[in-house]
Amino acid sequence: MPMIPHGYRDLFEKPTVAHVVTLNEDGSPHATPVWIDYDEASDRVLVNTERHRRKTWNVQARPDVAVSLTDPGDPYRWLSITGTVEDVTTNGAREHIDELARRYMDVESYPNEIESERVKLLVRADEVLTG
Repeated sequence: MPMIPHGYRDLFEKPTVAHVVTLNEDGSPHATPVWIDYDEASDRVLVNTERHRRKTWNVQARPDVAVSLTDPGDPYRWLSITGTVEDVTTNGAREHIDELARRYMDVESYPNEIESERVKLLVRADEVLTG
């Protein structure tokens, strides 16, 4: 199983916007920009979202995903991941969105209304490409 290369882990430490592609029921792709994180201990990419979002519905039916990140400081430096969502969990999801809000918005807690329930998608990388 490929790990995220050490030389690219900084993309998960700054406000890098990623694009996650999931598969709709009819097999067509659904792409959405997201805040992104990486858990080095489990070697999983983390996407925090809400239970009612299309990407959550999609991965519960078809867990295959693609994730693309472009360095905000260098558009020619990128990371592409194809993998599988191994888990959709509420465990720590609320705290995690606050952590991401500190990184992306420089605020102490996530200021937007939560419409349903925060969940984390845990993505196992099956292929990692870099540029």
